[in-house]
Amino acid sequence: MMGRPSNQAGELAHRLGDQAEAVCRHYLSKGHREGRYWLVGDVRNTPGRSLYVRLAGSQDGRGAAGKWTDASTGEHGDLLDIIAIAGGHHRLRDTLDEARRFLSLPGPEPVGDDPRYRREPKAPTGTPQAAQRLLAASKPFLATVVEAYLRNRAITDVRKGDPLRFHPHCYYRSSRDDLPKTRPAWPAMIAAVTDLDGGVTGVHRTWLDPATIDKAPVASPRRAMGHLLGHGVRFGGADSVMAAGEGIETLLSVRQIMPAMPMIAALSSPHLGAILFPAALRRLYVVRDDDPAGDVAVATLSERASSVGIEIVPLSPMLDDHNEDLRLIGPERMRAALRPQLVPADVGRFLMPSR
Repeated sequence: MMGRPSNQAGELAHRLGDQAEAVCRHYLSKGHREGRYWLVGDVRNTPGRSLYVRLAGSQDGRGAAGKWTDASTGEHGDLLDIIAIAGGHHRLRDTLDEARRFLSLPGPEPVGDDPRYRREPKAPTGTPQAAQRLLAASKPFLATVVEAYLRNRAITDVRKGDPLRFHPHCYYRSSRDDLPKTRPAWPAMIAAVTDLDGGVTGVHRTWLDPATIDKAPVASPRRAMGHLLGHGVRFGGADSVMAAGEGIETLLSVRQIMPAMPMIAALSSPHLGAILFPAALRRLYVVRDDDPAGDVAVATLSERASSVGIEIVPLSPMLDDHNEDLRLIGPERMRAALRPQLVPADVGRFLMPSR
């Protein structure tokens, strides 16, 4: 939420993340822990479940300990933002001093007009025009490491018309969490983010390592750029019945079982809760992950959809997510688990018969 120097604030945010639960218990005391997350109503410590804070970093690089998102507003930040709001701070210096006090760290030398305390604007996340240029510079993804990566995740139903592309040398901006000699470019899967009219508003990048046919060994192998809120990566055209989920691999895993279902990947839980509904939509299947963020996304979509006559139907995985189901349990058992979750009228229309 707030701009800050990368050295002082970054180090303090990292230290706070190491004690994320203690920070939450102190500054977000009206919340509670559920699994790997701390849930509360909002950044001002209102009771509820809309805001969730990661208490431990994820192994897939999608989030660090202390990072938080409010599914109702789309706001996100780190624990320094929580401390700033809790203390009503108007100066970054006050927030850093409070963070040091909480962590029992000594104050810096010197203070006064030390330039390390000056606010710096956040780096831009990329415009739709930049996203369109990156998409135009990419190539078809079939018969590349992108297709190999998806097949390595048991996703074999890949199509020429899918909104995916391949970039052989996609620039990667390293972060504080990367190794000092992290490569500046990797092959990448590029996914087009579009609005309801099909206009490109952004792209999503997944950096890949050809040697392992997996995500590249960087701190943030997945990043998006452009205007994302309300939009998504669309597989198939809008219809009265559709499915929506967070990740591209998650939705493509379900498409292995329901190949005719139109789908949209929103790329994060907050963005899933904020997707714009096509005019023809009457029933939306929410392909959720098995975590509190999935609960929040379903609740947010249900509240929004009820006012416009759209039915929300959750599709829950057996393991943590649907790609794990596909890879570790297999398509037949996955099909058997999804069948009772579907509206009966949709079973024959969308669910692939058992072999």
